[in-house]
Amino acid sequence: MNDQRIEIPKPQGHSCFACGTANPIGLNLQFYRSNESVCADITLGKYHEGWQNMAHGGIISTLLDEIMSWTIIYFKRIFFVTRRMEIKYVRPVPIGVPLTVRGHLRGEKQERFIGAIAEVFNEKSQLLAKATAEFVELPQDKLNLVPEGLKEDMNNLFNLFREQILPVP
Repeated sequence: MNDQRIEIPKPQGHSCFACGTANPIGLNLQFYRSNESVCADITLGKYHEGWQNMAHGGIISTLLDEIMSWTIIYFKRIFFVTRRMEIKYVRPVPIGVPLTVRGHLRGEKQERFIGAIAEVFNEKSQLLAKATAEFVELPQDKLNLVPEGLKEDMNNLFNLFREQILPVP
């Protein structure tokens, strides 16, 4: 299997805690495609701590939700929201060490629902946390809830992803 890394562009200037470039205290995740997954590498620091030297569970949850979201953005190119998410914390997630967060689609889209899976690994490829989630596509009549500037930025990304001529699962 070819592990080619394809960098995924993202909109600039938004304040999303997980991926925004305009959030001075955010994670500013950078995404890439590896095979049929979307990934991000990150080293969490003291500001992400729960128990001493361990990442806060809410930060881990954010990483898992965000990587699944970008998996849907990249492969499905739609507007959606998280409907539900189930997390299993497998091992403590340390701060100060490189982590990889990986997401992929789960099953076939059913009506407006999309399933995804996410995992957090340490530098030894040990599974630290995982999640499954269900997302719901926003119907056309609800797209007015998305700010116009963000909608334009995301539609531009969707078009760019289509032009990459990559197979979509």
